[in-house]
Amino acid sequence: MAADDICFFSKDGFFLKAPKKSPLMCRMIVLVIAMVCSVYMCTVCLQQISFSSNNENLNVEVVEKPCPEPYIDPWEIPYVHYPKPKSYSRVECACNPVRYFAILSMQRSGSGWFESLLNNHTNISSNGEIFSVKVRRSNISMIVDSLDKIYNLEWLSSASRNECTAAVGLKWMLNQGVTQYHEEIVEYFKTRGVLAIFLFRRNLLRRMISVLANSYDRDAKLQNGTHKSHVHSPHEAEILARYKPSINARLLIPNLKQVEDMTAKALEYFKSTRHIIVYYEDMVKNHTKLLDVQEFLKVPRREIRSRQVKIHKGPISNQIENWDEVQKALKGTCYESFLHGDY
Repeated sequence: MAADDICFFSKDGFFLKAPKKSPLMCRMIVLVIAMVCSVYMCTVCLQQISFSSNNENLNVEVVEKPCPEPYIDPWEIPYVHYPKPKSYSRVECACNPVRYFAILSMQRSGSGWFESLLNNHTNISSNGEIFSVKVRRSNISMIVDSLDKIYNLEWLSSASRNECTAAVGLKWMLNQGVTQYHEEIVEYFKTRGVLAIFLFRRNLLRRMISVLANSYDRDAKLQNGTHKSHVHSPHEAEILARYKPSINARLLIPNLKQVEDMTAKALEYFKSTRHIIVYYEDMVKNHTKLLDVQEFLKVPRREIRSRQVKIHKGPISNQIENWDEVQKALKGTCYESFLHGDY
């Protein structure tokens, strides 16, 4: 039987002999297998690279830090904020820094006029006397909740600015929980980086006249049956200025001393906070004092105006019904200077 035969017999049985394979065919098979393996391995590698890239992008978003202020002194860092309101997005202004502030004052100290000046600035938003509503100052938790809304740019008022607000705050009277919860409020100011602007009047007698006249108008409603704490025309101011209050001369000095003590206590309570002290008379006489406030808030300097008109002006002797008694009570005391001066 020939050597190429594929079967043969032996005495033990029948055998089938496999045909010889071509060397070229074997090489082709190996090559195809190698190509398939290479393609598979490349696919797996590409998937891993893509997955790794996605993970890296995800990590960058998670650990992303608030927008830095490129030209800021280290001591300014606690007072620069980047609020993220829940009700809207600050979009392109998200990296614009915001300062938090509070105007701490007393009724009839020019705080309404001062706040209207600040709100005339494009980048400042002061939300008014929000704690005149008693429930908002009923306890420290309510106070903190209200402050958080303001400083997170969530408080809606006529003073609310667009997303690019650079300074946001409120007007807060000392007798509206400021001194009652002073320890907690000071801690809040220091923790949240709130700037305090103290606004007072130098002439406390003129303030008293304004307080008494405003209290009278609350009941009398001299403006066609409407009470107005602030006016925007000379005619309205003239109507309110016609009323001349009578001051209790016997209680005059104790009342002035009480206001002084409240002012001193507030300054002592908040001395560890970052603050500025401004006086109504100084701003009336010298408008450059407003530039000091703008610098304190780190907002662009602007010429700011108010539509409010001063009610009581001219000699103080023309504004008090019992002037002779008041003059006699203050002469020779540390408050005698209140009898003089005009602005």
